[in-house]
Amino acid sequence: MSTDRLKEVLTQAREETAKVIIGQADVVEKALIVIFTGNHALIEGVPGVAKTLLVRTLAHVLGSEFARIQFTPDLMPADITGTNVFNLQRNEFSLIKGPVFTSFLLADEINRAPSKTQSALLQAMQERMVTIDRDTHQLPANFTVFATQNPIEYEGTYPLPEAQKDRFMLKITMKAPDRAEELALAQRTMTREAPETVLANGAVRPVITAQDLQGLREQLASLTMREELIAYLVDIVRATRQHESVLVGAGPRATQSLMMASRAAAAMAGRDFVTPDDIKSMAVPVLEHRVILRPEFEIEGLSVPEVIQQILQQIAIPR
Repeated sequence: MSTDRLKEVLTQAREETAKVIIGQADVVEKALIVIFTGNHALIEGVPGVAKTLLVRTLAHVLGSEFARIQFTPDLMPADITGTNVFNLQRNEFSLIKGPVFTSFLLADEINRAPSKTQSALLQAMQERMVTIDRDTHQLPANFTVFATQNPIEYEGTYPLPEAQKDRFMLKITMKAPDRAEELALAQRTMTREAPETVLANGAVRPVITAQDLQGLREQLASLTMREELIAYLVDIVRATRQHESVLVGAGPRATQSLMMASRAAAAMAGRDFVTPDDIKSMAVPVLEHRVILRPEFEIEGLSVPEVIQQILQQIAIPR
């Protein structure tokens, strides 16, 4: 399968998704980057910006299964992974699989559940396996978690542990639509062109099967990246650990994520080589959720994206 095929599929996936999702082109691109690199995404946005609809649409377009878990304070780990139930007729235990056994999993409002329940996803995200009653079960090869959190409600929530945040390749921020996009949504809402209706009536076609997705992921590995660009990328991540305003910088997993994201960004732009701009465009979404600022700088109103932009300006771009 050539890189031309990868470019073609990415273009078609964007076109089909745009039939349902109005605007949000940048969000769709980042979601596709996460999927095609075999990683996971943390999506932040206020209610009603189509977070669930985005993931459902992408699952349909990429010929994959979709499942959703609504995280609540009383959600138990077994509600995610599944459990063994005794079958009286067969006189044995049989596994009732939980919603985690899918390709695209939407973990809605993940920070509403306590850490014990959140940790049920850790093994699944890292190893694509689930252990239930000491038996280990393999998850689908395309298993991808899209976890959402609401940026404004902190009452009754449990902050994600750093180890779990580090498992997410990108933090995707979904903003409210601009006036023209919201007007288009309002005009379509009462017609057959309403986003949910378009997805339900089959107007959106799958562009590949779940089996093809694995082959396309392997194509990304063939994208070239010059040695000096790899060094540039490593210097950016290392600088987050040395910046005066940073309490905890990004770890080595961030370096791997930035490499994979930069290659995918190049493929999205229709190129088979990576440029410094690809790395710069992915730096904030890859690093934002992994960096913790010192409290005194946060009080002054400094934000993590601003610190990352400062770092990008300080490090010399390779020629």
